[in-house]
Amino acid sequence: MAQAPVRYSPDIEDVKSDEAETIAKLNETFDTILEKTAEDYGHAVRSVHAKAHGFLEGTLTIHGDLPAELAQGMFATPGDHKIVMRFSTNAGDILPDTISLPRGLALKVMDVQGDRLPGADGRTQDFVMVNGPVFQNKTADQFLSNLKLLAGTTDRLEGTKEAMSKVLRGVNTVLSAVGIESPKVQTLGGAPNTDPLGETYFSVTPFRYGDYVAKFAIFPVSKDLTDQTGTTIDASTRPDALRDVIRTETQVFEMEWELRVQLCRDLDKQPIEDPTTEWKQDDAPFQTVATIRAAKQDSLSEDKFQHINEEMRFAIWTGLAAHRPLGNINRARNETYRHSANFRARVNGCPFHEPVGAQA
Repeated sequence: MAQAPVRYSPDIEDVKSDEAETIAKLNETFDTILEKTAEDYGHAVRSVHAKAHGFLEGTLTIHGDLPAELAQGMFATPGDHKIVMRFSTNAGDILPDTISLPRGLALKVMDVQGDRLPGADGRTQDFVMVNGPVFQNKTADQFLSNLKLLAGTTDRLEGTKEAMSKVLRGVNTVLSAVGIESPKVQTLGGAPNTDPLGETYFSVTPFRYGDYVAKFAIFPVSKDLTDQTGTTIDASTRPDALRDVIRTETQVFEMEWELRVQLCRDLDKQPIEDPTTEWKQDDAPFQTVATIRAAKQDSLSEDKFQHINEEMRFAIWTGLAAHRPLGNINRARNETYRHSANFRARVNGCPFHEPVGAQA
């Protein structure tokens, strides 16, 4: 019999006294990336996940008859919500796809009812995910150290980055063959250059889940998508190969994913403050709470690029109090995401507004 899920209480977090100082330094470092890329491109882009590969509009259907432990927060009310999805790569500069980095998927769900997190405008719930189950750093100050190194190479040494990426992909292949996954190797350019539509995406960090605590993931389930899982994309002659592939596939594919929840059942095995520790599915299985469907469409139309890439921000602190982000890394993401978005809005003269369902 599965262990009962851990109940949420504020004391499951361990807030450090120096977190505000670390966040200020993160913002300073992000400014280095933001200012450099804005100068080079003549246009401000995101400080992370700058390069988008495609955008989808669709519907998220929250399942009825969920057990009580899953019918929490926005998932307590069955029904359909319009959504948008943004596929990306995690670097803060726009690199050729020969430099293979972890993929990202941002999901925005419209017309979500309930008490909002502080400063969360509109009626949307955002999920920001990557195609791996763990984060590369345990704490925000460790992430800051790595970010400073990355900031020094922003928009520089593309040829060197491409060569290093090729070497690191080989290293990653060897490690994977013996059952070792290295988020650090993948973050530096050793991620497999696979089709983003076939990937599974994880929240990596934990969130409040109403009365409980959980991580989220999005799994591809339609055959057209699962057939692409692990499929390697040759980007050697196409700097925007991922955009080309996704654009071709989304116009012919039947696209369906499941949004699944992994309830925390043991704080030692599923820690709140250490996103480098994977929550093993044997101990905390994923359970489906909603289905995402997207009709055949052009994933890179001008109106989608403008509406989703330029006019929207995706942030884990945009949403319900019932899904409050938890842990040191998540607390650091609150002000830093907003800081980055405000920079883009100011430089581009394009303020952000949370959309409503009719606009999706």
